[in-house]
Amino acid sequence: MMEIVQADLSLPAHAQATIQLMDAYALDEMGGGQGLSDYVLANLPSELAKRKSAHVILAFVDAEPAGLVVCLEGFSTFACQPLLNIHDVIVASPYRRRGLSKLLLHKAEEIALNLGCCKLTLEVLEGNHVAQSAYKAFGFKGYELNPQMGKALFWEKKLTQVADRAKSQCN
Repeated sequence: MMEIVQADLSLPAHAQATIQLMDAYALDEMGGGQGLSDYVLANLPSELAKRKSAHVILAFVDAEPAGLVVCLEGFSTFACQPLLNIHDVIVASPYRRRGLSKLLLHKAEEIALNLGCCKLTLEVLEGNHVAQSAYKAFGFKGYELNPQMGKALFWEKKLTQVADRAKSQCN
């Protein structure tokens, strides 16, 4: 039996599922190949729970944690409306190819619509062709304002104090 729920991180089962799935993702080559730091393992659910703009979605298969989506609200200045960024999408390897990512994305879209968001956004690695196919099938495409200027690029600059505290696990 599959179940998709908006997580309540005050529930130990939801907090533990979030940690378990995020750590599995971090260990995967698409997540960097290193487990989460002790700091992240100890603090992620409580830190996410402090943020009204964070929305965590869990998938369970036969009561076992199988998938996770972490979304963070943002704001589109061009539309003058909120947006919802899908920051992490994880389907644990034993549960892949069962349609869980589509169910998780539908739940994220439902949350975004309820929040009055103008769009969903996400980032995906160039080499993650499986995820790209799933996202394209769901309706995502590269972001561009003007085709002559090309598609947007996602860049980062890690901040030392954050990287030190989280032992470079700020993803």
